[in-house]
Amino acid sequence: MGEVAAERAARGGLKVALVEHERFGGECSYWACVPSKALLRPGNLLAAAKRVPGVPIGDRIDPAAVFARRDWFTGKGDDTGQVDWARGVGIEPVRGHGEITGEREVTVDGDRVLTARHAVIVCTGSVPSRPSIPGLDTIRTWGSREATSASSVPARLGVLGGGVVGVEMAQAWARLGSEVHLVITGERPLPRNAVFAGDLVLHGLREEGVYVHTMSGVTGVSDTGNGIELVLKDGERLVVDEFLVATGRRPATAGLGLENIGLEAGRALEVEDTGRVSAVDGGWLFAAGDVTGRAPLTHQGKYAARAAGDTVAALAAGEQVTATPWSRFTATADHHAIPQVVFTDPEVAAVGLADARPGSADRVVDIDIAVAGSSLHADGYTGKARIVVDTERNVLLGVTFVGQDVSELVHSATVAIVGEVPLDRLWHAVPSFPTISEVWLRLLEAYGL
Repeated sequence: MGEVAAERAARGGLKVALVEHERFGGECSYWACVPSKALLRPGNLLAAAKRVPGVPIGDRIDPAAVFARRDWFTGKGDDTGQVDWARGVGIEPVRGHGEITGEREVTVDGDRVLTARHAVIVCTGSVPSRPSIPGLDTIRTWGSREATSASSVPARLGVLGGGVVGVEMAQAWARLGSEVHLVITGERPLPRNAVFAGDLVLHGLREEGVYVHTMSGVTGVSDTGNGIELVLKDGERLVVDEFLVATGRRPATAGLGLENIGLEAGRALEVEDTGRVSAVDGGWLFAAGDVTGRAPLTHQGKYAARAAGDTVAALAAGEQVTATPWSRFTATADHHAIPQVVFTDPEVAAVGLADARPGSADRVVDIDIAVAGSSLHADGYTGKARIVVDTERNVLLGVTFVGQDVSELVHSATVAIVGEVPLDRLWHAVPSFPTISEVWLRLLEAYGL
């Protein structure tokens, strides 16, 4: 996010310094989105090949080859390319820990003081949240970083948490050869998604041999000398070789010097849609991405960073910034259309509302993804689709797809929601035959068009 905000500000003619204490390019490039998808893709591809007769395939994935490909994408942590890119677009990369030490002032590693003429933009992301479990601080655990960067397959892996990281890593490592135990607190994973999404992913995990312990939790952990013992809510005891704690993330605002400007460290930086931190007088502090707590996804963070960078550059140039919804200075979509893909098998691709608003006239339409395109795509294709419709305005509020290779469907749904395309006009967006996108036609027919 930081590099995006910096690039937009530099494009607007400002002199920009980009401060980074780890790797330029951030969490997503080295420890999150990119390596996790590199780990998931081979297993998804093998499973897809098995669903089409006549494709010559093997039965196992080569972990060493998977790790090598992942390392190629992450450059094994070498951020030289990102540093060169920053310099190439007019940004000064500054390596070190930055702390806000006054108005428009950032001190790096305690001795180098950077003074901003116009603004400071905070894009420090998020850090893992660790639950309070007896014994957890006495053992070695995996967080998301360790789960995406490990280069050997643990014989037994325990995973705590049924969110995106939990389900993706449980499936990835199961396909790489681990015996995986996933522990979740509810009846199904992905509780923020449509119920059928969690149910289908749960089925997919179990089909892969993942032991999913539902309505459970970990009440204690200890090192047995032969592994890590997990005590589950019902008293069951599991011994694993690695334990991934995937119980969410929180804004990374500790250690930034926020107390020096009257803000509370450890809390999200609340921002206006332009990215301006509303609690700071003078309008010089901006923030974007996970650190704001608004929409903790890489693509949404970059979207907000573009708005913040453009706003700072425009104000510096003396332009009138009108923070009206859907302008280039505002991250309006954060309130209406946040797309997300869970790259499990089946995939979950969703944007907007997962269900109808309480007390509203919204209508929900659910259908199976059973069209010519999906049937040709894979034998026995199983998937579901949902639209949430504002019946008073006749526009979409939310769309969910679950099934093999549905990730590429979500952008069309995002365009429909952001553009507030009336359903009777959307009817004329004819899907190509035979593609999985035919499901759009079936959804609108099921709605009554």
